[in-house]
Order: sequence, then structure tokens, then C-alpha cells
Amino acid sequence: MSPARVLAMVKRMRPDHTNTKVGALPRLSTALLGEYIGTFILVFFGVGSVNAAVATGAQMGLWQVAVVWAVGVSLGIYSSASLSGAHINPAITTMAALYDGFPLRRVVPYWVAQVAGAACASLLLYGMFAEAIIEFERKHGLLRGGPGSELSAMMFGEYFPNPAIFGTAEEAWRIVGERSAFLAEMIGTAMLAFIVSAVTHPRNSARPSPAVVAVIIGLGVAAIISVVAPLTQAGLNPARDFGPRLVAYFLGWGEIAIPGPRGGWFTVYILAPVIGAIIGGGLYRALAARLPGP
Repeated sequence: MSPARVLAMVKRMRPDHTNTKVGALPRLSTALLGEYIGTFILVFFGVGSVNAAVATGAQMGLWQVAVVWAVGVSLGIYSSASLSGAHINPAITTMAALYDGFPLRRVVPYWVAQVAGAACASLLLYGMFAEAIIEFERKHGLLRGGPGSELSAMMFGEYFPNPAIFGTAEEAWRIVGERSAFLAEMIGTAMLAFIVSAVTHPRNSARPSPAVVAVIIGLGVAAIISVVAPLTQAGLNPARDFGPRLVAYFLGWGEIAIPGPRGGWFTVYILAPVIGAIIGGGLYRALAARLPGP
């Protein structure tokens, strides 16, 4: 059998890789800059809306915060898509590496760029909201880094159940345990990965035009937040949680930020989203294999 025929057979066996051509990838430095910028924008608007809601009461209700998150996700995708493919989420990068031929050597650098973008955006937000946060802590009698200060730390990292809804007393912990929180983050991210796969997969003849993909993904994130955020604040993105959480750790929240009053920062907000993306992305690709080729 000739090499040309072997290559043709491999291509037919791996149709899902047509949307991630390694040879067409941008330079690594350009891609990392794109991931940094895209995640920075996502966190600036998304985490910024949480800062504004908690510290100043500017947002009225969960849906308003979710809508701002949708805008942040969409703008982050538009800003970085041509530079890096707009993963802006370590869970999505993992999914791309596992299913779409994204180079394994780029996975960890992408993760680092994403976390760096999230952390830098959080530092900028703290510079903007520092006085409002201090006044919020004074008003609520919070000692930063002390028991109950997750009520202010939630402006950066995330906690379960949502402190703004259920408070921080130990009896609130019975409402959402670590197992339920893990399940919520895993399912929420699986849904996100399924949506991302559906609107970008070449076998989906009903996929939208590239110009509106970012908007649809953003709306999907808003819808997922509306369901999951009361339980876990809806991380869905390890960089979105760990970058801001790391900033909170060094800004005085200490053990309230890492490992947190109940732990779970790794299992719930890093591991669960990665597993969820693998499940959701894999499920869509299994369904797409039944569709005609592009």
C-alpha cells in the first residue's frame, strides 16, 4: 500500500481533527499572548461583575451577573480566536488535546498563559475595587483571612455553597457538600464543552457562522451560570478560579483562599471542570461520528 493511500485512510479515520490543523497553528508566542489576552478579558468582565455585585450591590440578581459573564466570554473569544484558537479555559484546552489533535507540548504553556491572564485581570480589579472591598468588610464585620471572610473572598475565588446566597455559617455547608459541588462543576463544564463542540464541529451542518459562535457560547455560559452558580458560583474554568484565588491568597485572605474553609479548591474547581470537558466533548464527538462528513 502506498504512503498516499495510508495517509488518506488516516484522515478518514480522524475526521474530527479537520478543525485543528497542527501545521496551521500560529507561533507559540503569538498563541500564548492570545490566550493571555482572551482570559484577561473574560475575567475582567466576569469577575469584575462579581466584584461590582458583592462590593457595591451594582448588579441586581444572578442573571445580571450571568449576562455580564456572557459578554466577557464572547469578547474574550473574539479577541483571541485568530491568535490562539480562543480556548481561554484549561478544560477546553485539555479537550482539544484529547480529541482534536491539539499538540500536547502546547497544553501546559496554554494553561500557564490562561492562569496568568486571569490573575493579572484580578490584580487590576482589586486595584479598582480595593476601597469598596475594605468598606464591605468593615460593614459586615469581616476580618480578612478570618472565619467567614469567604463572603468577600468570593469576589475572586469561588466557594460552595454560594456565600452570597446561603451565607458562611457551618449549617450552610450541609446544603452543598463537596460531592455535590464536584458533580455540579463537572456537569456544568460538560454542558459547556458539549455546546462549544456543537457550534464548532465540522460535521454539524447546522453550526452557526464563525461571526456568531462567540455570542452563542457566551449565552450558553450565562444559562449554565444561572443553574450552577447558586451551588458553586459556577467556575466552569480552572483558570477563572485559580488565577483570582491565587491573587486573593496573597492579598490577605490566606487559608480562606487556599485551601479554603472546606477545601475542594482543587477537586471541585480544577479537576471537576477538566473531567466535565472530557465527558461533554467526547459525548458530542460520539454523536457527530454518526453524521455525514463535512
